[in-house]
Amino acid sequence: MSLLDEIRPRIRALDAMPSVPAIVQPLAGMLRQDPDNVNLDQVVELVSHDSTVAAQCLRLANSPLFGRSNTETVRGAVLALGIKRIEAVVMGCCMNRIVPAGKWAFDALTFWRHSLACALVSSRMARLIGYPDPEKAYLAGLLHDLGMLVNTVICTEEYRHTVEVARQRRIRLHESERECLGFTHCQSGAILAQQWKFSPDVTAVIELHHETTATTAARPLVALVHLSDLLCRLRDLGYGYYEAMGIDLAGDDAWSTLVASYPALAKMDLARLTMDIDGAMEEITTLVDAVFKPQPLGTP
Repeated sequence: MSLLDEIRPRIRALDAMPSVPAIVQPLAGMLRQDPDNVNLDQVVELVSHDSTVAAQCLRLANSPLFGRSNTETVRGAVLALGIKRIEAVVMGCCMNRIVPAGKWAFDALTFWRHSLACALVSSRMARLIGYPDPEKAYLAGLLHDLGMLVNTVICTEEYRHTVEVARQRRIRLHESERECLGFTHCQSGAILAQQWKFSPDVTAVIELHHETTATTAARPLVALVHLSDLLCRLRDLGYGYYEAMGIDLAGDDAWSTLVASYPALAKMDLARLTMDIDGAMEEITTLVDAVFKPQPLGTP
């Protein structure tokens, strides 16, 4: 029996942890509906049921990113952020609660900066090439490394060693995982995504973002997030260490996959896109501070 098979029941048990918001599954189910059929009152009610999620939504809605400073109600926050961004906040809060204090195998804020950078770049690239659901691309980018949190919680010391091996040898983290653990964050993340009933395409991104040649209906979304992930790591928005990786984005299989479906990508100026990532740093920092950075006691 492999280590992944041994820990599979523990991964599935993560949704029974009191730290996981009870609103996750009903909200995910609600947002899989056609946007015109989403009941705003029900979304507001669900968000209101979790004080931490509600506070984070209010904090983000009142941040400079949205140019607001007087949103005082959950309803106002939901309207300011939009349904899809609310989903990202909820999932982000949920992910942030998975890892207890002192269990992180790497710097938490570095992880969130990478996740949010990938979300923002995925969304922007989706709009540039005409991908039909930029908000889904944002959510998939945010959640793509869910398995790293799973590995941190389920096998903390082994994963700390895995991260250290990757750092010392300057190799990609999933390569170090395969060597040290026998499985990757893609595999463990997919188990939890299925348990939490994420949509099939977002689950495919979590499972396959390092294996973009796999056949799946979600292959364009997988390819999009894969490229966004690489772009972020190339711009020092990775995992806090230097990865010695030679990358030719235009020669990547993911690039060919996307160009086949969205020819506009072939005309994209990569230099301008990387500058766009640099320009998004303020938004990334604001989002990290609003959603993930620990708040002082007494702060709403």
